[in-house]
Amino acid sequence: MRKESRDTPEVPLDPELESDLGPELEMRGDRLMAEIEEAREEAARNLETAQRAQAEFDNFRKRMARDHADAVKRAGERIVGHLLPVVDNLERAIDHVTAGGDQRDLLSGVEMVLGQLLDVLAKEGVEQADPFGQPFDALKHQAVGQKEDLEMPEGTVVEVFQKGYEMHGRTIRPAMVVVSTGGPQPEE
Repeated sequence: MRKESRDTPEVPLDPELESDLGPELEMRGDRLMAEIEEAREEAARNLETAQRAQAEFDNFRKRMARDHADAVKRAGERIVGHLLPVVDNLERAIDHVTAGGDQRDLLSGVEMVLGQLLDVLAKEGVEQADPFGQPFDALKHQAVGQKEDLEMPEGTVVEVFQKGYEMHGRTIRPAMVVVSTGGPQPEE
């Protein structure tokens, strides 16, 4: 007769098949049961490997999120480090005037600090946009008014209320401008 594995439930056999195969049935059954057991062991190993890979991926994802957040914080620290000397120079200018210093010295000091600040922004990829005399561009400029000017081509920026800024080719603040009307049509 046939040996049954402890883990496998007994499957009823067709009596006719059992009598036809006789002793051969027991040999084939053992081989099939061994193959089934090997397949179960392989499936268990594969499941364990898959679970381990999933856990490693989850840990990797969490580590990458932490590293990204840390890099963002460090980037902010770097910019602040560049801005601190600008703050120091502004404080010196204020101290100079409050101590009775010359107003002309204050103006030249503030101009130097502005230059220092624009240098910090330039290092970060920020460019100042002064569109005076250029054709109006709705993607880069915000029209706050119109002014009749018969000598300037129609749609030309004739006044700049506030300069715009671009960073890495993208407008981060449009320039606030006054646009000409009544002049000749712009050349294409």
